[in-house]
Amino acid sequence: MAEVSATLDLADRKREADHPHSPVVRFPAGEPLRLDAGIDFSPLQIAYQTYGTLNVERSNAVLVCHALTGDQHVVNRHPVTGKSGWWETMVGPGRAIDTERYFVICPNVVGGCMGSSGPASTNPATGTPWGLDFPVITVRDMVRAQAMLLDHLGIDSLFAVAGGSLGGMQVLQWAASYPERVFAALPIATSTRHSAQNIAFHEVGRQAVMADPDWRGGRYFAEGTNPRRGLAVARMGAHITYLSDAALHRKFGRRFQDRDNPTFSFDADFQVESYLRHQGSSFVERFDANSYLYLTRAMDYFDLAADYDGVVAKGFRGTPTRFCVISFTSDWLFPTSEARAIVQALNAAGARVSFAEVTTDKGHDAFLLDEPELFTIVSGFLEGAARARGLKPARG
Repeated sequence: MAEVSATLDLADRKREADHPHSPVVRFPAGEPLRLDAGIDFSPLQIAYQTYGTLNVERSNAVLVCHALTGDQHVVNRHPVTGKSGWWETMVGPGRAIDTERYFVICPNVVGGCMGSSGPASTNPATGTPWGLDFPVITVRDMVRAQAMLLDHLGIDSLFAVAGGSLGGMQVLQWAASYPERVFAALPIATSTRHSAQNIAFHEVGRQAVMADPDWRGGRYFAEGTNPRRGLAVARMGAHITYLSDAALHRKFGRRFQDRDNPTFSFDADFQVESYLRHQGSSFVERFDANSYLYLTRAMDYFDLAADYDGVVAKGFRGTPTRFCVISFTSDWLFPTSEARAIVQALNAAGARVSFAEVTTDKGHDAFLLDEPELFTIVSGFLEGAARARGLKPARG
């Protein structure tokens, strides 16, 4: 019975990969996406969500870039899980990114599994999912695809680009690749390149997925299996990196789960164990294992300096974009030192840049959580940028 349930879940996610509960743009073979791997990929599909209203001048568009395990469902109910949007703390009416003032767009990244072309999508040449035949993609490829989407929507210039973690990498790539299209940039909890430690964590997760016998060399859709255990373990390991020791201690300490004494077994005796198992099991209900491989690899390959003779500042020289770089005191995945390096590079390039380090014990995931100081910083930065852009205040 469990195997039937897993197969149905896989079928549901396969449908979402090709026919999502989102608007889509399908680019024909004559409009390929040029990939860093040297491949002209087509046909390309991009799924996205929008919130708010685009003004007559088309000057109030805000591109929100999602993180590794996110998607385009920023503030609407998720069609697979039924849960609330992943950034409702930040985006919405009266929020820091105010949908009564701004037109918010969030695409599912290329390589994702919620409607944009990725390994779970159908390869038109075979009629079966791409699997590992899907080309390896980069953050720059994601941004190129987003630029194609905006061209299709008739949006030449973005008021702002915002995102955290992998989303923050996309923000930096946008500002480097298309400076004339980005008025303001909000890279949060991110870096100009992935560290060796972060690459190592990702490799552990990928190996967990690939070691699952149900992975079947990435052909699990065709073979009716699902590498749930491997992906769950990968998620558990990654989730630890999103938190801090202080946050884990505050939330769980060494408290037992539904018992007063140890069982002297390998059950989830501790609350933190039960929590991680829940994170793993819920994740596999909405995410594709191969997409996890592709997106973690894209983050690993990200190295903005490598495109500019090893000097990040060269990527932003003469940029008209204004920046607000934000980090968190307890984020050890993307520590404040890496945010300061971004600021130093922007200063060396002569860019307009402000910097804020938010004091919190919530770790890397703080950008997704209720952090009033973060909201105040983002609101203030966007308000100043809006005045400079000449955007009208929200109604009322």
